[in-house]
Amino acid sequence: MILNHLMGLYTHPKEEWHTIEQNHEALKSSLSHVLLIALIPVICTFFASTEIGWNLGVGDPLFLTQQSAMLMSVGMYFGLIAGVFGLAYLAFWMAKTFDADPSFTQALELASYTATPLFMVGLAALYPSIWFVMVIGLLGLTYSVYLLYTGVPIIMNIPEEKGFIYASSVVTAGLVLLVALMASSVILWSMGLGPIQQ
Repeated sequence: MILNHLMGLYTHPKEEWHTIEQNHEALKSSLSHVLLIALIPVICTFFASTEIGWNLGVGDPLFLTQQSAMLMSVGMYFGLIAGVFGLAYLAFWMAKTFDADPSFTQALELASYTATPLFMVGLAALYPSIWFVMVIGLLGLTYSVYLLYTGVPIIMNIPEEKGFIYASSVVTAGLVLLVALMASSVILWSMGLGPIQQ
């Protein structure tokens, strides 16, 4: 089952990481998880942008045209997937420095399950107030970082002392990756691919 670890990551994360580590899934399973979970923020933000309207704290709610919202949703979907693969590659690449020898599938498992709370934050877009989404987003980011710190020693099979430093390095690389994705969005917007209001 594609989402079989979802509840365990929220209710008992350490035990669930051990289950994931013992039953290393095929690359197809981790990929299916990412492709499915990444739809949550995409669908919710598309619906909020076209049907509910975003409340930015001042003025009337902001609505996007269907075409603009669709273009941004497709870009968001591929950006989220690229972010998970980028994080997996960085985790895989950095593992050698910490005397770990994981497969790329293990690194993808770590990245995809760590990103899950961030993707679930997309549900908050159904109440499209910028402040509400930012607070929920911060909570999702915090839990994702927690999952990363608890999952690295287990999935990558390294001691907890090295796992902390390794996880900190992955978090730093992930934040750089996030800034790079945001910068590319700004560049695309400046080239005329930004949102178009109704």
